[in-house]
Amino acid sequence: MAINPDFTLLKRTAMKRLNFTLDNETVELLGELSEKYYRGNKSQTVRAALESLAVHAGHEGWVITGYTPKELDDNISCHTCGEAHEKGEVLYRPVFERGSSPAALSSIPAESWLDCPRCAEEKFS
Repeated sequence: MAINPDFTLLKRTAMKRLNFTLDNETVELLGELSEKYYRGNKSQTVRAALESLAVHAGHEGWVITGYTPKELDDNISCHTCGEAHEKGEVLYRPVFERGSSPAALSSIPAESWLDCPRCAEEKFS
């Protein structure tokens, strides 16, 4: 641990030097953002930017990692294709976990989500 000039404790983190070239506008932007939000810490600024990019690019979030069967108590439509299904048929409820995927969702859907066997299988093929 180290003490910052403002008397906060800092955890020492292993660092690795990277060598890459940025255009002048990017260097200026990095400097401005690091001063404004991260007390001049450019490494922390780059990390925050990369994490934000991953989230906004749709690659971080809730990912369907499997399905559990659900026998229908009523008539319902498949969440994905909209096909109607009757009481007694089996549809599949997705199991969500945090993960990375181009299909990741920013939040777990609040509405009931049941997929027909065809749609559930297509998501894993």
